[in-house]
Amino acid sequence: MHYLAPALATLPAAWQAVLQQPAMAANLQHIDAKLAERAAGGAVIYPPASQIFHALQHVDPAAVRVVILGQDPYHGAGEAMGLSFSVPAGVKIPPSLRNMYKELASDLGIAPASHGDLTHWAQQGVLLLNTSLTVEADCAGSHGKFGWQAVTDALIDAVNAHNPGCVFLLWGNWAQGKAGRIDASRHGVFKAVHPSPLSASRGFFGSRPFSQANAWLQAHGREAIDWALPAPQGGLF
Repeated sequence: MHYLAPALATLPAAWQAVLQQPAMAANLQHIDAKLAERAAGGAVIYPPASQIFHALQHVDPAAVRVVILGQDPYHGAGEAMGLSFSVPAGVKIPPSLRNMYKELASDLGIAPASHGDLTHWAQQGVLLLNTSLTVEADCAGSHGKFGWQAVTDALIDAVNAHNPGCVFLLWGNWAQGKAGRIDASRHGVFKAVHPSPLSASRGFFGSRPFSQANAWLQAHGREAIDWALPAPQGGLF
């Protein structure tokens, strides 16, 4: 592997152990070959290679407190950063994330952030995982058949098996399709429609996912998430 290798090398040992299992390693080799072929052909791939596994770099499977599943990375220039729903500070906040901020304000009274960088959540153990980890510029879902589903299934299985108890926020059909992999007797599972403008008014608004997640965590002896997002370092917010 040469496309994925730099990102894989930065991962915590517990995640590397999941991805180095023989079947998974073979699957990643297949994905790596596809990505290298597309890149050699001139395709622009998001996120940057170094950030493909960014969601895993902040927390071990056993330390995850909340999982938020997205679909695939943003496909606009400069948007994808390897964390579902998140964009770098200074990039226009996407509509789905704006709706998440609206619900956060309604749910917990937290004013919408002036930026879309969710790193502060990731650093607290919020696993911001997309079901597909790469995409091509301006072509949503373009890597949906590359084999990423099996990889993200394995990552979710690792959290399900090794975590003492966390919250899964499953928004929309793609995310809810993973529900069968989660032991609901040990983990909190909260479902809602996707925060996209196409569906948010049909059950995302008013679902109170952030307060429900914190209530579940505290009821099970785990620390709540600070959902307020600080201004980015060096920013003028």
